[in-house]
Amino acid sequence: MKHDFLIIGGGIAGISAAAELSELGSVLVLEGEAHLAHHASGRSAALFEPRYGMAPVVALSLASEAAFRAMPGMLAERGLMILARADQAEVFARDVAGFGLSDISVAEARGMVPILSPDAVAFAAVADHAWDIDTDLLIQTHAKRLRGNGGTVLTKAAVSAITRVPGGWQVQSAAGVHEARILINAAGAWVDRIAAMAGVQPIGFTPYRRSMARLPAPGGHDVSRWPMIFGAGESWYAKPDAGALIVSPAEEHAMDPHDAWADDMVLAEGLARYEEMVTEPVTRLIANWAGLRTFSPDRVLVIGPDARQPDFFWLAGQGGYGFQTSPAVAQLVGDLIGGRGSVLPEALRAQLSPARFA
Repeated sequence: MKHDFLIIGGGIAGISAAAELSELGSVLVLEGEAHLAHHASGRSAALFEPRYGMAPVVALSLASEAAFRAMPGMLAERGLMILARADQAEVFARDVAGFGLSDISVAEARGMVPILSPDAVAFAAVADHAWDIDTDLLIQTHAKRLRGNGGTVLTKAAVSAITRVPGGWQVQSAAGVHEARILINAAGAWVDRIAAMAGVQPIGFTPYRRSMARLPAPGGHDVSRWPMIFGAGESWYAKPDAGALIVSPAEEHAMDPHDAWADDMVLAEGLARYEEMVTEPVTRLIANWAGLRTFSPDRVLVIGPDARQPDFFWLAGQGGYGFQTSPAVAQLVGDLIGGRGSVLPEALRAQLSPARFA
């Protein structure tokens, strides 16, 4: 069967765009793994903090908030806290300004998170404009909408060849041969490889590893109402999750695309930075893992038709912001492919366009 739109990649970018495009024509999603959202999307910290990221990311996140609010049960209150040592005053001040936080005393911070060390923590600030995203619900909501409109998802369908054919593209996958009028490249860390396979000039994306560890609730505390906590300059972060605490070194180590795993030494260094700021030592890990956050050369998302091959559409470079920007991004994909007007400013659309790399 020939489809209108073939999307390579079943993470949040691909599946949300697929749901939107299913209103415009027939859609096929090819996912190489056994289920959707296996790689970066399945390993996300799952926070909606619309002031987190570079200016184009913030604009997309703010444009996504109304859509999140319209989905029952999608967001849950979390809040945000930034902590700093005495020698991190300058970095702390930049974080407070960038995130729009309010300074609080160390005593007030310890009232919210009782394990904070009064000897190590010199500065603290908080905000309530951060929410947990139910990422599984979001993925399944998009998949349900896609299938309800006649779209198809094929898993275990790793792509092995892409060929230009009259009127579009032919894609060879482990699940068969497929044809489509427009090819959407939402392959995460593999986007440049997919482009090269299609004979399209790669842009130069870099995947960066980020490791995480799940710890038992420190000191047996109920962590469910604790905010997400960042070390100044995003030197580490901690987030409550299902009665436990996720802690990340927040590292960025360039990697080739692969099924990532945590680096033990990097994880140990990050846990040490976390331990420095708390009174409860890390005695054991429940689990650890890693994901790849993929960025374009200018670290801004790339959304739009290729400058030289307009029926090849880039949907790439979400970095760590894929979930929180996904409603606005999916809408933009539909607007661009459907020839509709966009509510996003023209200047923002230009910042996102692949034409900037032509």
